[in-house]
Amino acid sequence: MPPRTVTFRAATAAAVIALGATLLAASPQAGAAAAEPAPVTDYCQGQCDDILPPGENGNATLVEILGNKAFGTHPAHSDDQLDRYNGLVAGHTGLTDQKLTEFFNDASFGVPKDQVESVTSPRDDVTITRDKASGIPHIKGTTRYGTEFGAGFAAGQDRLWLMDLFRHIGRGELTSFAGGALANQGLEQQFWPQAPYTEADLEAQVEYIRTHEGARGEQAMADAQAYVDGINAYRDKSKNGRYFPGEYVLTGKIDAITNVGEIQPFKLTDLISIASVVGGQFGGGGGGEVTAALSLLAAQQKYGVAEGTKVWESFRQREDPEAVLTVHDGTSFPYAGKPDKARGTALPDSGSVTAEPLIHDRTGSAGTDRKTPVKAPAALKKAQGIYDDGVIPEGSLPGSGSGAQRRGMSNALLVSGEHTASGNPVAVFGPQTGYFAPQLMMLQELQGPGISARGVSFAGVGMYIQMGRGQDYAWSATSAGQDITDTYAVDLCEPDGSTPTKDSTHYLYRGTCTAMETLERTNSWTPTVADSTAKGSYRMQVRRTNYGIVTHRATVGGKPVAYTSLRSTYRHEADSIIGFQMLNDPSYVTDAASFQQAASHIDYAFNWFYADSRTAAFYNSGMNPVRAADVDPALPVRAERAYEWQGYDPAANTAAYTPFAEHPHSSGQDYYISWNNKQAKGYAAAGFGLGAVHRGDLLDQRVSKLVEQGGVTRASLTRAMAEAAVTDLRGEQLLPELLKVIRSQPVTDPELNAAVQQLESWRAAGSQRRESSPGSHAYTHADAVRIMDAWWPKLVEAEFRPGLGDGLYAALTAGLATDESPAASHGPSGAHSGSAFQYGWWGFVDKDLRQVLGRPVKGPLARTYCGGGDAGSCRDALLASLKQAVAEPATAVYPGDDTCKAGEQWCTDSIIHRPLGGIAQKAIHWQNRPTYQQVVEFPAHR
Repeated sequence: MPPRTVTFRAATAAAVIALGATLLAASPQAGAAAAEPAPVTDYCQGQCDDILPPGENGNATLVEILGNKAFGTHPAHSDDQLDRYNGLVAGHTGLTDQKLTEFFNDASFGVPKDQVESVTSPRDDVTITRDKASGIPHIKGTTRYGTEFGAGFAAGQDRLWLMDLFRHIGRGELTSFAGGALANQGLEQQFWPQAPYTEADLEAQVEYIRTHEGARGEQAMADAQAYVDGINAYRDKSKNGRYFPGEYVLTGKIDAITNVGEIQPFKLTDLISIASVVGGQFGGGGGGEVTAALSLLAAQQKYGVAEGTKVWESFRQREDPEAVLTVHDGTSFPYAGKPDKARGTALPDSGSVTAEPLIHDRTGSAGTDRKTPVKAPAALKKAQGIYDDGVIPEGSLPGSGSGAQRRGMSNALLVSGEHTASGNPVAVFGPQTGYFAPQLMMLQELQGPGISARGVSFAGVGMYIQMGRGQDYAWSATSAGQDITDTYAVDLCEPDGSTPTKDSTHYLYRGTCTAMETLERTNSWTPTVADSTAKGSYRMQVRRTNYGIVTHRATVGGKPVAYTSLRSTYRHEADSIIGFQMLNDPSYVTDAASFQQAASHIDYAFNWFYADSRTAAFYNSGMNPVRAADVDPALPVRAERAYEWQGYDPAANTAAYTPFAEHPHSSGQDYYISWNNKQAKGYAAAGFGLGAVHRGDLLDQRVSKLVEQGGVTRASLTRAMAEAAVTDLRGEQLLPELLKVIRSQPVTDPELNAAVQQLESWRAAGSQRRESSPGSHAYTHADAVRIMDAWWPKLVEAEFRPGLGDGLYAALTAGLATDESPAASHGPSGAHSGSAFQYGWWGFVDKDLRQVLGRPVKGPLARTYCGGGDAGSCRDALLASLKQAVAEPATAVYPGDDTCKAGEQWCTDSIIHRPLGGIAQKAIHWQNRPTYQQVVEFPAHR
């Protein structure tokens, strides 16, 4: 097995020595014998704040669940951060540094004595202190084991049911555990095929960390075991004391009267399973090569190979010179670019591609034919849409290559000290993980030997803080989505030498006909109190090869192949634990450079941001495979040794990875913004949509203006974020050009002229989707917003479909949706999810209209499409589509659902925390904003 890249894995000698000294304290026998740790100094001095709605408490007893259903009551601390989070929509305009705690928690270390709500000591060597304000657990241990045990115990207190759900989601067993509701089916169908591990696979990943990561790997697994021990201790206590989550009764796991039943113990492999869900959802990238190949073929069929390829590349926008960048100082980080002359590309024969079936043997009223891929109904699509990254378009399968555009609205705004009022860097940043009740993450503070941090951890993998603050620094992340997943075309064969077909289950691996490994999950369910879905069952099946999971079948040059998806982090779901361990270690992270080194040990594709009193910094992490020379990563490649990743060993899915220096990174730049946009020059996008207009522009333009003015404060940077969070990207960035074309001549139709005037007034007011007054549930420019929501998909089609033709237009929109407004319940993020305007045709429309208007365009589209390039014809097309939009009633623009009546605009936009348990939450105002968010400014440093 080849060694993993030294720059990713080598721990410093000093760190290894220090870890050796702490390993003894990691054993349960160390008990309370360890000395009391020295008091921790909080260098933020009251200038660190955070927020995570709806509330810290994510567990509810049966009585509390029934009370919520009957009377709308909530358990303590289950919803006390919701109003503060929601209040920033109206409150940001008058925001000052002093008012920040009206909308955020005080994220200082510790709990003042007069603010202590409770103190629990599950062992002699750890205390869990909860504060009155939010009930957040502040865990302090005198031993390493005790600290991690306390973290697990607190996780059980706050997220026991959720953790149980997610270990079953990761194993593809959710419906058998929690019922056959479409939402449950959607979750297990979305996640299990990305990481269809056997128990032996999960155990191998635990052992890999222990044996390949040195002293830190041993410490990580000791910490994880202590964390699991803490979860199980709470599990036992809550079961014996009858205060376990009520969902176990409602799903028939425990009898409410006799207490008969069991909550299965947690184990280390459960943590790997949960990590596969979290990392695969938010830290993946690439994998859209089959969808890309189909759109390339459509372009070549319409225009011919040479011209069609040129047209396709102009939409693919691998290196758009107008794209907003996080590293904007001109530094280049070449990766995954287009080769001058590609080798090994394996385009399918036209019409030959079929998706690999996932669902088989379905029974029940929702059944489909045997071996027919599930066509997701609206309810299932909605269930899948609650996740903001990697949502599967209707009718496609997990891992099928449709997830190249990762959905999410994690963002970061950082300004260096030379531009702030204090002279210290200021940061407003946080991850977007969707809106759930309880939340996927939980807030906590960890203080113990070698650990000192406060922030959030994903429930079930909370042995370390994953995003938050240390003693004198803070850090956060956004999903990066660079290309760490490739598609291979494996030649099919038959072991007896006969002619293979597309259905063959053997493939050629380095010259040998090899059987595909078949992995299955059979789930069945019966009605329960919590889920009345009729009795049913189905079998999920995937086939695994040495080049990854089979996603499609096709022919290439007339020969049958299977397309497979190979992700670099596959079989390494929890290796990133080493990087998080470092980020929590105050002896390791002492400045921006050591932070970047720590972040480089995180294998998933994330953009990491850092601020202390001296420096703001950035690093892009990920296991970026070193590809064979001249392989085009945007398209499928032949599964031959010459085109494999360099040093590839399928046994543990290891290869050579790009070194530290080749990842985008920066320290001390004037400012940084990230909203899942392009990281740096030369760092090719993994999919369509990183072009001239991106929602990152909403941040970049505001922050650059603040920097130009100088004197940036925590409040002013927060205001910039909050204003962007309620701004319609189309209104701010595209409407001026649309109006320019339309107003090139007088609009003589009175109805159309009135609509144009409404749009002009909305644009002049800032293109925002905000209430006319707090609580009114009506937008200030409601008619203009309605017109834009109805117009956008119509104008895109009117502008591009005539020139592209039906086939190519359909192929391109399959890879990149046109409509991603907050009200687009049919869009990739689903209804009521908050996330909007990440990917879409904004950049294409922008370039095309500027081409029509004769304005300068860098990286233009290969052709001009609106009106065939004629300004008058373009204007006619836009007006015709606008007329259709004006005539569309609000009830059609905003169709009703389980929450809203048809035509209720504000309600359709509103954010709803999807219940993952028995407690429901009220709807809040739409805002395009991280779920967990920090506002930090450190005035001092160690």
